[in-house]
Order: sequence, then C-alpha cells, then structure tokens
Amino acid sequence: MSHQPAATTFKEVMGNYPTGVTVVTTVGEGQVPLGLTVNSFASVSLDPLLILWSIDKKVSSYPAFVNTDKFAVHVLSSDQADICSLFASKGIDRFKNCEWELSPHQLPIISGAAGVMQCRTFKTMDAGDHTILIGEVIDIVNHHKAPLLYHLRKFGAIPNEFYS
Repeated sequence: MSHQPAATTFKEVMGNYPTGVTVVTTVGEGQVPLGLTVNSFASVSLDPLLILWSIDKKVSSYPAFVNTDKFAVHVLSSDQADICSLFASKGIDRFKNCEWELSPHQLPIISGAAGVMQCRTFKTMDAGDHTILIGEVIDIVNHHKAPLLYHLRKFGAIPNEFYS
C-alpha cells in the first residue's frame, strides 16, 4: 500500500507551517568544519537548557553529527537567506564561502546569526528516516536581530518594529 498521497499532503501541511531557520555546525574527522541548514528545531527544557533538531539519515554528514559530543545551532538572522541556501547546497566548501571562526568550545561559529547556542550532545533518538538530536546548551549568545523565517518555500522576516 502506497503512502504517497499522505506524504504529499503531509509536506503541504508542514510547508504551510512557518518556521525559523537554523544552521547546525560541528567538526568532523581532522577538525574539518561541517554544517547544514535545519528547520526542524525546537526548545525542549529550561532545567536543564535543552534543544532538539533532527537530521536525515541520508545526509553525507550524518555520521559526524550523530557521533559528535557537541554542536552549535545558529538561529539565522533575516539577512542570512544566502547562508541558509549555502548550507543547504551540495558539493561545495560551505565554510570557504562564509565568515566563521572556531569558538573556545572548538565549534565553528558563523558570523551574523541572530543567536547561537553551543551544545553538548545530551541524547540521540531514532525517528523513522531521521535521527533526533537533543543538545544541552553550554553557551548562548543573543545578537538581538530579526530572525529568518521560512514559509511555503519562501524566506521572510518579522517586521522591524519588533526589533527597534
């Protein structure tokens, strides 16, 4: 029995749910920086500070992310649609095409984000064709910028009067 009609409807309904956009980074073998665009991101707990995101098991960096003990989540700012597209692209050196630096926690931090949470991996859980990663926030920075939003396959921003 095919689930295609349900999958198509599921994508349509989820596409109509506006989300923020993040880029998650870590380091792979040889301290090579890795990162990908993620919109499956949510807060989980205040005590301790926990967040979650999910990664597709078919992504080339999947082994590095599910086996790392730390990662950083960048809440992209409204002027970072190019960073979102860059980290969603395949076959290019993403970090060669953006400004970033290695944090004291030895995580790649992309410049210009609205906020950054550096996390210790708290737990991973199998979830169908994805794995859910829960991170405990060990460092957090808020740059008080408007976030990048994603809705119906388009990027946008919250009106500036909220951030003046």
